[in-house]
Amino acid sequence: MATDAIKTEVGSYFISNYPPFSQWSADNLGDVRAALESPPTQDTPLGLYLHIPFCRKRCKFCYFRVYTDKNAHEVETYVAALSREIELVSRLPVMGGRPFRFVYFGGGTPSFLSAKQLTSLVDRLRANINWDHAEEVTFECEPGTLSEPKVKTLRELGVTRLSLGVENFSDSILEENGRAHLSGEVYKSWEWIQAAGFPNVNIDLISGMVGENWDAWRDSVRKTIALSPDSVTIYQMELPFNTVYSKDILGNQIETPVADWPTKRAWVDYAFNELAGAGYSVSSAYTMVKDPQKVNFSYRDNLWKGSDLLATGVASFGHVGGVHYQNLAEWSTYTGELEAGRLPLLRGLRPTKHQLLVREMILLLKKGWLDAGYFRQKFEVEILSEWADVWEEYQRDGWLSVEGDRVTLTRDGLLRVDGLLPAFFEPEHQGVRYT
Repeated sequence: MATDAIKTEVGSYFISNYPPFSQWSADNLGDVRAALESPPTQDTPLGLYLHIPFCRKRCKFCYFRVYTDKNAHEVETYVAALSREIELVSRLPVMGGRPFRFVYFGGGTPSFLSAKQLTSLVDRLRANINWDHAEEVTFECEPGTLSEPKVKTLRELGVTRLSLGVENFSDSILEENGRAHLSGEVYKSWEWIQAAGFPNVNIDLISGMVGENWDAWRDSVRKTIALSPDSVTIYQMELPFNTVYSKDILGNQIETPVADWPTKRAWVDYAFNELAGAGYSVSSAYTMVKDPQKVNFSYRDNLWKGSDLLATGVASFGHVGGVHYQNLAEWSTYTGELEAGRLPLLRGLRPTKHQLLVREMILLLKKGWLDAGYFRQKFEVEILSEWADVWEEYQRDGWLSVEGDRVTLTRDGLLRVDGLLPAFFEPEHQGVRYT
């Protein structure tokens, strides 16, 4: 997307990897299997992602693989398949006896599972792996799925970072966008979360949901600050191709009133300023933290620096030995492969060394700064001369400054960082569909 785009068009804006997912192929599964069957570089951090694809409702802006119609028997079928996948993964040479640096339960809605199902899942996982030495165990929650016993169970299972998907405090906006919870459930769950004593609790907000306006946004920011979470993550609403809103726009020619990019950036800017006034500091283009000495983001920071990530669950994405891969994206094929004792691999890609450099550079730029010396040492590339024209253009536009080896985004640059990143893509990836 061009950095000067105004209207929110259908298509991916948020950049989470490189090369683009659309370039990954089943033809590259040989490279994926070779990476999984090879011993690791021992100093490469190892992470684990577990995809729990169940939700009470599908949000109209959601583009993840989720299911809202599965019964208890089907949920158990999936949990059994996921446990089997972990068992197979635990035997892979790429594990190499390494401890998990970080673990991430994502979705979907991991908190959709009952306390009993969660305990059963973790017990089965721990028969083959453990995360006793992990720096961070993150668990995503939807407020309306929580209960006091479930929150206590999560803490007992070793979750260190709870991320609560609030998104907005206006019930009318939540309902319009298809969220399953209402604001009252946020406050009810917050008491249980605070009592459980998680080391880090994060609140997610979304800038620019359908129906958003300045008054509602100010109110959401004010109520977030009043809860005083350890961190606040704010995403800007986008319209990837497979969302309900995007399908309405493309198929039914419905003009969905999503805020334009300047408005969304203004709302995030306002939130950042208010959070800064309450003692928070910038951790990335999306995140403010209350105490940088206490709160770290092991999942984010290790992943952005090229760590190995063993991805488990339907449609999940991983990265091992320098190779990207994705699991099978359909329920029947995913569970079927695991019932047959095979890893459920769909597609992959082995990036070149230069592509790994691009990936790491664009992802780390999301933190708001880069050290050229880091890339000089790790990749033997001078990024300031390799992309001299881009840095000069972005300096002229007021998006960043360059002093010595340090590149620092301005606030305006930080708020539009995903729009700045495609300029660093290789020519063959300029303008191609991202997902």
